Amino acid sequence: MDETPGWAAGVDVDRPSAARMYDYALGGSHNFAADREATQAVIAAFPDGPLVARSNRLFLHRAVRFLTAEAGITQFLDLGSGVPTVGNVHEVAQGINPQARVVYVDIDPVAVVHSRMLLADNPLATVLQADIREPASILGSSEVTGLLDLSRPVAVLMVTVLHFVADGDDPAGIIEAFRAATVPGSYLAVSHVTADERAEQVHGAGKVYESTPTGVTPRSRATIAALLAGYDLVEPGLVYLPSWRPDEAHGGRDPLAADPSRAVALAAVGRR
Repeated sequence: MDETPGWAAGVDVDRPSAARMYDYALGGSHNFAADREATQAVIAAFPDGPLVARSNRLFLHRAVRFLTAEAGITQFLDLGSGVPTVGNVHEVAQGINPQARVVYVDIDPVAVVHSRMLLADNPLATVLQADIREPASILGSSEVTGLLDLSRPVAVLMVTVLHFVADGDDPAGIIEAFRAATVPGSYLAVSHVTADERAEQVHGAGKVYESTPTGVTPRSRATIAALLAGYDLVEPGLVYLPSWRPDEAHGGRDPLAADPSRAVALAAVGRR
């Protein structure tokens, strides 16, 4: 997209968006020139960027399959869901259990507009434009209260979103707010960029995101693990993306499987 379409009225298409950059990295078409230019700058600093995006998407699919098929979860709250692309949460979950319910949440208006279009005929999935830094507004929204029953277990997905939350915005408090709102037997799925490996490249790519509304804050393994307090991590615990329950039968082989640390993002699923 180079010309601003009617549905993007009011969107600042000259300022890159992390959600639309991720869409471009995954080969999507819901992005603008500024997003593509910024993504290319990320790739110049960190050539593995598109592979990490693919690896992260495969982790999301595996996590949702686990949560639906093995943990028996039928309700999902996907925070920082991004622009719709192949293999969305509702497609994976409802492919296993047609009664699975999903609420998508994103701050990016383009992500929300396209999600609404995609979900127009799906009564068991909806989308909310909101900021993850405001848990109370999300949890009290009509989208969440109307579709999810918080007296029953829910899977909260924070996949590739927490590193867009600065330390000053209290990521631990945000996680705790969602944990406290869910019942025992609920789950949290997380993926988070770390600079424990390839620090120079990670920080170089992070500088590009300073031009977006959401800068990147890589965190150490120890810090990410501390954020997961209150959850019992399922095997294999907190690991690099390709190492979390690899399953080549669904989605193919992770492009970073041979050297998982190249993913520069850790992933985990925990039970409340």
